[in-house]
Amino acid sequence: MLMYSVSPVFSHQPEAVLDKLSSLSGFVQAVKFGSFSAAAKHLGISQPAVSQQVRALEDELGIRLLNRTTRQLSLTEAGERYYAYARDILERLAEADRSVQSEEAQMSGPLSVGLPLGFAETVLSDFLIRFKLDHPGILLDVSLSDQFVDVIQQRLDVAIRMGDIEDDRLIVRRLGLAQRCLVASPDYLDKRGRPAHPDDLKDHDYLLYKNISTGTRVPFISPVGEKLSVKISPTMLVNNSSTLRRAAMAGLGIALSNRWLIDPFLRTGDLEVVLPQWQYPPHPVHAVYPSNRFIPLKVRRFVDSLFSFFEKEGAFQHTGLHSAEGVGGQQNEHTLLPQPTTVA
Repeated sequence: MLMYSVSPVFSHQPEAVLDKLSSLSGFVQAVKFGSFSAAAKHLGISQPAVSQQVRALEDELGIRLLNRTTRQLSLTEAGERYYAYARDILERLAEADRSVQSEEAQMSGPLSVGLPLGFAETVLSDFLIRFKLDHPGILLDVSLSDQFVDVIQQRLDVAIRMGDIEDDRLIVRRLGLAQRCLVASPDYLDKRGRPAHPDDLKDHDYLLYKNISTGTRVPFISPVGEKLSVKISPTMLVNNSSTLRRAAMAGLGIALSNRWLIDPFLRTGDLEVVLPQWQYPPHPVHAVYPSNRFIPLKVRRFVDSLFSFFEKEGAFQHTGLHSAEGVGGQQNEHTLLPQPTTVA
């Protein structure tokens, strides 16, 4: 006969469940603030009470969660694992409370957002400031990086991803297609000549985004729609798109860039489009959410506002906020896809 065990937290009386939640809160705040006294001040209880809550958790679990010294607290290996779950439980509980409250209440609390650095540091900073001004109750926690960041591991509520997405842990919504092109400074092109055909790139200095999915091959679409891929030998590798743009402006070579982001530099003459008759394949831009979480109103509002911002700025060739890409190009609002490909 099969025997099933019931988690102790669910077998407790209601009072015990509330005690367990209080203990989880004391533990999480002690880790967050680094001391029992700071956690107690935040929670409005005494320092011995917080210490006792954590000790009760450890006694119940039969394992030490925190290393204690006279100066600081630090998580044990088991504590690291337990802390992730405890924090998630408390955050979900708070979000559940907000979900049935007023819209003002729902538009409050932390909102963790991941954005590509090169995509955000120029024009998106204005959007972030405006969004915060419009929603002062939200604690906007923005992480900027051109590196692939694991949305689940980093506990992001939403992230903007460039390129094709293949991660079955995520809900994916396509925002649009960003046009890209090769650029260089006029001074560089005056000295080295202007390529007339993609094959001419082999005679030029090429500045390569280090994590681009196509590697050392550069794909093109000819004026008549034919596809071509040429191999280049980079003279500089950088994992940050804004640094590549600055290197191109300094005359170090030819670089790939998002057309929308470099338009201001094209207008001032600091940069010039290389091979203007040839197209570089467009870049899909997506908003992604963890599939194992309820999508709060504040996340949906953030993405809606960002979509409106992109539309107003004319950032994309084509947009599709109200659909998500599915397997085989099918569209479904809540389709799950496999692991994101890191692309420029």
